[in-house]
Amino acid sequence: MAHPYHHALSSVKKWGGTVEDYLACHEFFDASKLILADFRHRALRHHAEGIFLLEQIHGKTLTLLSGRVIPTRWVGEQHVREDLGFIPSFADWARSIRAEPWMGRTQKIEAEVDPYLASPVREVS
Repeated sequence: MAHPYHHALSSVKKWGGTVEDYLACHEFFDASKLILADFRHRALRHHAEGIFLLEQIHGKTLTLLSGRVIPTRWVGEQHVREDLGFIPSFADWARSIRAEPWMGRTQKIEAEVDPYLASPVREVS
């Protein structure tokens, strides 16, 4: 597993600038290691939707200390490709998750919360 610092060094080699220019983007992808410290942490952000989320959080472009502007998406794509070899979709990850019974146990609460579906209240005299 590459450390965000090493991903940032790879970005410097690709586009110039400094490690600090890229580190926050690479830390975004690997922050899920706080939840799960093995390769499965990647299911949270290492996919196409995660790359677009990176853009929403860090902006569409990065302005390097040198003044060069590069698309943030490039940095996200680089990170995911370096870790996985390609950019999967979230659906690729989800299809690989084994379904467990607890995952489908939704409670039917509509009649309890929707006044139009609830049984009418009858007055008792």
